[in-house]
This record gives sequence, structure tokens and C-alpha cells, in this order.
Amino acid sequence: MVIEENLLYSMGASTKTYAAGETIFLEGDWPAFYYQIVKGEVKLNNYNEEGKETIQIMIEDGQSIGESLLFMEKSYPMNAVAITECEVIRLPRKAFISLLKEDAEISYEMNKCLSQRLYFKLIMTQNLSSQNPILKLIALMDYLKSFAKDQKQYSFKVPLTRQQMAGLTGLCVETTIRTIKGMERSQILKIEDRKIMY
Repeated sequence: MVIEENLLYSMGASTKTYAAGETIFLEGDWPAFYYQIVKGEVKLNNYNEEGKETIQIMIEDGQSIGESLLFMEKSYPMNAVAITECEVIRLPRKAFISLLKEDAEISYEMNKCLSQRLYFKLIMTQNLSSQNPILKLIALMDYLKSFAKDQKQYSFKVPLTRQQMAGLTGLCVETTIRTIKGMERSQILKIEDRKIMY
């Protein structure tokens, strides 16, 4: 969901630039801003006791970051980290809540966005319990491809690295690479110039 930038600025928003690898917010921080990416990519992640990263979701241009927490009195249960250099609009929480109360269309679009993210979480949760890495990767690629206009076989270029796919599915990178090669042999996907076509 994209809220018109001029509208955000008129409500008191400002822009901040983050370098690749820089943290936007940390697990345990209190949600103080609505964040909307103007340019760049961000990942929401966690680390377990052994330091293994789990990527919750990847977010890009025009999408918002961690907005669901603005509706609750809870701290962030994840980190937001810039993958690339990012330009991000930050609107104070109170101004964001006022905007939603004043504008029914924006409120509706926000509900739609939150519903899509919840759907993604439900799909991934169902498949994380599976021990079959092929099913986990297919569920991820099916979800990503569901937003593409062209649904023909091999028409969708997966916009993730093998490491990102591993982080999103809970697989180790080696298993992800090995499984993708097996999926290519089974003609479930194609690899062209190291890019996965699904």
C-alpha cells in the first residue's frame, strides 16, 4: 500500500536515508513511526539463540514497515534492516492514527495490506511445519507469483536470493540450493543466468 507522499509530509512526515545493513528499528523498540519505503529494500528478521537468522518478510519501494504494531501497545517482536540503501518516510504514530481516522479510503487500503501480510504468514506457517523442502519453496514461490499478471509456467522471475529464500522458509542455504537444483531437474522451475524462473 502506498500513501501519497505529499499527504504524509502535510501530516508532519520526514525522510531518512539508511545505508545497506543499517537497522531501522530493533526487536524490543517501541513503535513510534509509520515507515514507508520510497526507495530500497528492507527485511524484517529475528535471530535465534544460535544466531541463525529467520527472515519474516521482505519489503520494497512503496511498502510500509511494521505498521501493524502501531495499533497495539506492544514493542516490535522483530528487527527491520535495510538490505540496500533506503530512503524511508517516517510519520509520527499519532499523526498516522489521525490520518486513518480521517480518511476511510486509506484506512480500507491499510486493512487490505495487513490482510495480505496475514495471509502470507498463514501460508508460510502451514508450510513451515512440513519437513519437505520442496513444499516450503513451492509455497513461497506460489505466494510471490500470485501477484504477477502472467501466471504461465516459468514466466515469473523470483526476486529473492537463495539465502533470502532459505531465511523465509526456515531452511539452511545448502538445502535450499540443493532443493532448487532438484526442482529444476524435475522441471518445476528453470534457472536462467542464475535467476529462478517459476
